[in-house]
Amino acid sequence: MSLADYLAKNYLTADSDKKSKKRKRKNKDGLKIDDDDISGWNKGGESDDDDAPTIAGMTLSSKSKKKKKSKPSEGAPGWTTVGVAAPSTAAQIAADAAAADAIIASTVADRQNAAQAEDEAPEMVDTEGVFLESGAKAGLQTGAQVAAAMKKKLEAEKREAAEAAKDGGAGETIYRDASGRIINVAMKRAEARKKLEDEEKKKREQERAARGDVQNAEAVKRRQQLEDAKGVTIARYADDAELNDELKDRDRWNDPAAGFVKKKKAGRSITGKPLYKGGFQPNRYGIRPGHRWDGVDRGNGFESEWFKSRNRKANVAKMEYAWQMDE
Repeated sequence: MSLADYLAKNYLTADSDKKSKKRKRKNKDGLKIDDDDISGWNKGGESDDDDAPTIAGMTLSSKSKKKKKSKPSEGAPGWTTVGVAAPSTAAQIAADAAAADAIIASTVADRQNAAQAEDEAPEMVDTEGVFLESGAKAGLQTGAQVAAAMKKKLEAEKREAAEAAKDGGAGETIYRDASGRIINVAMKRAEARKKLEDEEKKKREQERAARGDVQNAEAVKRRQQLEDAKGVTIARYADDAELNDELKDRDRWNDPAAGFVKKKKAGRSITGKPLYKGGFQPNRYGIRPGHRWDGVDRGNGFESEWFKSRNRKANVAKMEYAWQMDE
């Protein structure tokens, strides 16, 4: 069913069965009063004079006349046509339905076109008062404007920082433990620093205990040399007594005259303990055994294998060099 048929069926039907009912009253003086019976109580066409209102200065007659009945006709006085008259022929009904459908289709098409145009239209965003994080204003602008905006923001931040520092800055954070007592941060930091220093000291002592007495004495001597080197000049000449004593004390295995110039020690080690005077197997560190050693090597033979490996490597290098020269 089209829209025109629906409207014609429900809203465009003329009601010709309704008739107006009026109540006429007449007094002795010839005054006639007509009232519309809106409530529809007077269905027999007669008026109830007993219940009618009494008008001062007038006497209503007890007789009443029947209301006049008139057929409604187009153009008659007192009748007004509301809406559009119902179509009379099937052709006119079909034409009205087609016109209504065309109007509806045109309205739908217009709405779709308007919606599509609204979706495709560029969105206009108001960038007035919108600034980026760098301080530059949003939108299209020149490089000079961007630089000026960034400089302005930087100056504002510096000014705020200076004011905050002038006022004393932010207060120190207060830390509390689980019971709510205030924790002294400075004291806690000092305790943590002291604990760390103690741990490092303990670690150094363990490392020192793991080394021998000779290694510890050499480490002390090396530190002392570094301390003394602070006041020594860069260039050291032949008349440097300290340098000469150091060179004289150096042990050279292939120097036959070293025994004449080297100061004989009283058979004691760096630590001051007496040394073994007999022969012994050399080691990587050049440490002599103590005077209580019985001459028995109780090692696993690593030192001797270490020397053999170094000698073998040196011999191979010499042989390769000699073969290259022969070619």
